[in-house]
Amino acid sequence: MRAIHATEAGGPEVLSVVDLPEPSAGPGELVVELAAAGVNFIDTYKRAGVYPMPFPHVPGSEGAGTVLSVGEGVDTFAVGDAVAWAEAPGSYAERVVVRVDAALPVPAGVDLRTAAALPLQGMTAHYLVASTFPVQAGQTLLLTAAAGGVGLLLTQLAVARGARVIGLVGSAEKEALARGAGAAEVIRYTELGDLTTELPALVREMTGGEGVHVAYDGVGKDTFDASLASIRRRGMLVLFGGASGQVPPVNPQRLNAAGSLYLTRPTLGHYVADREELLWRAGELFDAVSAGTLDVRVGAEFPLADAAAAHEALEGRATTGKVLLVP
Repeated sequence: MRAIHATEAGGPEVLSVVDLPEPSAGPGELVVELAAAGVNFIDTYKRAGVYPMPFPHVPGSEGAGTVLSVGEGVDTFAVGDAVAWAEAPGSYAERVVVRVDAALPVPAGVDLRTAAALPLQGMTAHYLVASTFPVQAGQTLLLTAAAGGVGLLLTQLAVARGARVIGLVGSAEKEALARGAGAAEVIRYTELGDLTTELPALVREMTGGEGVHVAYDGVGKDTFDASLASIRRRGMLVLFGGASGQVPPVNPQRLNAAGSLYLTRPTLGHYVADREELLWRAGELFDAVSAGTLDVRVGAEFPLADAAAAHEALEGRATTGKVLLVP
């Protein structure tokens, strides 16, 4: 089968197409024929060596497809079932081994490419608004990269809870997408001379001088200071990614001086720690897609062999919504 190898730590150029042996399903495992694999920033962090990884390795952890075979002891899935997953290492491949406890049943009527685009970013958006900072009606939040994959989903989920979203984007096209997802106000960072001072000033102007209840920041280094300065007293900064780079160490006294703020750096794995929680989050998302109340935007599709180009587009902030690889 064809797969992608990251041969060493480095840029997108270290990704290449290889032929690997067909996988087999061990106990408690499925072998799935890939319909589409999700491309995520965590894939780029692992490829670049930000997160320790063995090399070579097959990148990717998210996707959807059709079950080809089941291993010993598997009685909850059968050959031909449609499944999706957020955590199956080696998903940039034509066939993927998925643990049964990581497999998500895809409801009838949900397209497999939509299903591939939803698990990681959808469940991230879900835990951010439902658990990390449980958004309530009447609250205002700031969201960086509001037209990205997580951003568009998080905006819809927050607005459905009655919140007001202020989105940060980089272009007129992305502003239109953020507004289409329900953002009440959108700020283009490309029009600001000094993001660190001008963004908080605009946000406080929009909130009667108070600031937002919570800032969800997936950009990281370039936006962290501006996000922190935009939060009201006793509010929270949720740093859930580092698209622009990792944030340097933070002196906790900054949180005191800024108004007794809370700072957290969550990750999805801690919010789907058991099967019950995983199925709850995925189930609510798939139900919303089936009901037509949650739009999953696939912004770009690349052939599996062009994984390097997909990484370049994602890291260059040239994408909106979800990026997929298709065999």
